[in-house]
Amino acid sequence: MSDADGEGYLSGLADEMEAVQLQMGAELIGHARLLLRDRKADARELRYLSNRLIEALQDALRIAESRGGRLPVSDECESDGPTQTNEGAE
Repeated sequence: MSDADGEGYLSGLADEMEAVQLQMGAELIGHARLLLRDRKADARELRYLSNRLIEALQDALRIAESRGGRLPVSDECESDGPTQTNEGAE
């Protein structure tokens, strides 16, 4: 079951999961800030936090790649190649 137009059941389910993952990542950032301010935090706690931050970053990267892959690419963008600017030209 797939939905090529991005409006179907699977897309909605993916959007909901991504929203949960991003919310969890945002909450983790808040927790990390508090823990890093605590001078009594031990190495075990910091290692645990580091592993959770890695997981949240992996989720965010997966979401970015997934959404980037769903962006439409116009024929103009494909044929023009890299955009050049006139910076530094005098």
